[in-house]
Amino acid sequence: MNIRAKAFLFDLNGTMIDDMPYHAEAWRNILNNDLGANFTKEEVKVQMYGKNEEVLTRFFGEDHFTMERMNELSVEKEKRYQEAYLPKLVLIDGLKEFLEMAKVAGIKMAIGSAAIPYNIDFVLDNLHLREYFPVIVSAHDVTISKPHPETFLQCAAALNVDPKDCIVFEDAPKGVESALNAGMQTFVLTTTHPKEDFEQYDNVIGYGADYIGLLIG
Repeated sequence: MNIRAKAFLFDLNGTMIDDMPYHAEAWRNILNNDLGANFTKEEVKVQMYGKNEEVLTRFFGEDHFTMERMNELSVEKEKRYQEAYLPKLVLIDGLKEFLEMAKVAGIKMAIGSAAIPYNIDFVLDNLHLREYFPVIVSAHDVTISKPHPETFLQCAAALNVDPKDCIVFEDAPKGVESALNAGMQTFVLTTTHPKEDFEQYDNVIGYGADYIGLLIG
């Protein structure tokens, strides 16, 4: 991998922490138990990207909920996710060392995630990571979610780095597509999707189940 990039941009869920099954279970709990639907695990996995209100709209259609109701459901979903995942909260193997290596090398870093600040704070504060990320772009900071490039372009602009000099770390096809649309290369974490799900993207420069290979490669 081209370690000489000027900036590393990290998605959060599934990329820094391997927590996507907990998000999926929290969504299924809300959708099926609270809202009376009957979605399978696979149906939830496919639609579980972007802002929470976008997820609800994909499942139930436009104008099914008021924005106030979607906000209530969003907060409740994240509370259930955090309660279930907190005992398991840990960085993906090798990431802490990788962050420190990048910091020493003078590589700028940012988080670009569709998560709400409540969830980003949950991770950064419990794992003591704020020193690495002067720039954070959350769901509340963008108008259009991934695969639109706005999230990663905002990160690059805030770091004062040209998009072509950024490497994005992602775990989801929509995130890789977002990086592609931003003119950025991507390293894929295979925590959530297999390599085959990314074959259509020509901006992928490597794959890994964790960050250990990047420490010795």
